[in-house]
Amino acid sequence: MRGNVWAKGMLATGALAGALLTQTSPACGQGKEQTAGQQMDLATVGALLQKLQAQVQDLHAQVSDLKAQQQSAKAESEALRKELDLAKSQLVAMTVPMSTGSPAQTVSVASSKTPTTEERISRLEENQQLADSKIAEQSQTKVESGSKYRLRFTGIVLLNMFENRGTVENTDFPLLAENRQSQFLSSGGSFGGSLRQSQIGIEAFGPSIAGAQTSANLQFDFAGGFPDVPNGTSFGVMRLRIGTVRLDWPKTSVIAGQDTLFFVPNNPTSLATLAVPALAYSGTLWNWAPQVRVEHKFMVSESGSFLIQGGILDSLTGDTPPSAYYRVPTWGERSGQPAYATRISWTQDIHGQNLTLGAGGYYGRQAWGFGRNVDGWAGTVDASLPLGKKFELTAEFFRGRAIGGLGGGIGQSALWQGSLADPATDVYGLNSVGGWSQLKFKATSKLQFNGAYGLDNPYAHELREHGGNTNYYPVPLSKNESGLVNFIYQPRSDIVFSMEYRRIKTFTLDQGANAANIANVSVGYLF
Repeated sequence: MRGNVWAKGMLATGALAGALLTQTSPACGQGKEQTAGQQMDLATVGALLQKLQAQVQDLHAQVSDLKAQQQSAKAESEALRKELDLAKSQLVAMTVPMSTGSPAQTVSVASSKTPTTEERISRLEENQQLADSKIAEQSQTKVESGSKYRLRFTGIVLLNMFENRGTVENTDFPLLAENRQSQFLSSGGSFGGSLRQSQIGIEAFGPSIAGAQTSANLQFDFAGGFPDVPNGTSFGVMRLRIGTVRLDWPKTSVIAGQDTLFFVPNNPTSLATLAVPALAYSGTLWNWAPQVRVEHKFMVSESGSFLIQGGILDSLTGDTPPSAYYRVPTWGERSGQPAYATRISWTQDIHGQNLTLGAGGYYGRQAWGFGRNVDGWAGTVDASLPLGKKFELTAEFFRGRAIGGLGGGIGQSALWQGSLADPATDVYGLNSVGGWSQLKFKATSKLQFNGAYGLDNPYAHELREHGGNTNYYPVPLSKNESGLVNFIYQPRSDIVFSMEYRRIKTFTLDQGANAANIANVSVGYLF
């Protein structure tokens, strides 16, 4: 290209020189015709000069482009040289340490060459065989569902060995202490074992609907009673605990099904009483109630948030079903309206641990017939306070009325004197107050120690004034308190051991207290 440019320039210059050389002064004898010819030659020279000037400018532009291309090629060559040096250094670094290992690990420089087509096909076949074997293995072990979405099977196989010193209402996970003489041929102590607190859970993970992730959860245990067969105490009946469907957006959730009481979210830590929460009827409000609730989280800062929860629940009053096959409405369901509950909580992250403070409320109307309505209600507060990296304090308190269906009032909701079938018999809601607290010490990531105490105190003067309700207990109970200490050791994610000591003290109205001491050893396998 550079030769063409110079050739064009030389041709233009020669043409111009020839034109100049052919120009002469006009002779004296020549006429006007010669003058006109000279004027035409001058016009031709002007045109050639303009053409030459344009070609020179084009030549300058092309020379500038050549210089720019030369500089770019030089920079590209330098970059390629650096990449080549880096590749060589990396290849040496790979070859040297691997060659110092076993012969099977030695790699030569020649092995870094580009694989052939045959080698690539062979590697693809090997990877396909490996993937097929993994898929076959997974298909033998996974839990399949009727849909294409994932299921997860969870649970715990839990053995509890226990020794009771004193008379209790339930041998394997007692909640109340009773008078020894109240049970026929009672020895005042017992020893036994049980697996009916084992649990089975199924979790399902569904599609996204309107931006919400869907999921479902079912949870069962075997504490639903005993079959009427020899040694039936070892054959616990399966019981539904939890069954929920969830729609979870980034900050909002909708939950429908049977679940725990969301306005009292905490429970003491114990493996001895998984069938019911530890310290139940001793300050812990609990139940599994059909409900629909909505939750929304407000982020106040990067480490702080508010959570608002609200929903409706089946109005439970702690009634015993009159039939094993047909469902009769409870006193709460007879009111024709659900129970209502709400909770607001604040959570703050403190050095990787959550500090949570919450307050909740509950209301449920009960219809005891003949226009006798009782308003059940409860106010609750809860707290979870980290005390450094090793300690944590958890507490929960309530004040309520007619909340026996939630475990308050030691399971006693309403009081009356006389026959409930008599329209003249008045029905009163029993007031009660209680709560519990627990101190946890996390010795290591695998070992923790817990100490907890709880108290449920129905109003004794109301029991005296309005009479006890023998539908609950043979005698009115005016106070129940429990304390426990335990350790939980989890050497692996699937194995857990625990030992616990618990003392229960139950007060009968104006008749003193009965006490029981319980020792429990638990061995569990989680899956």
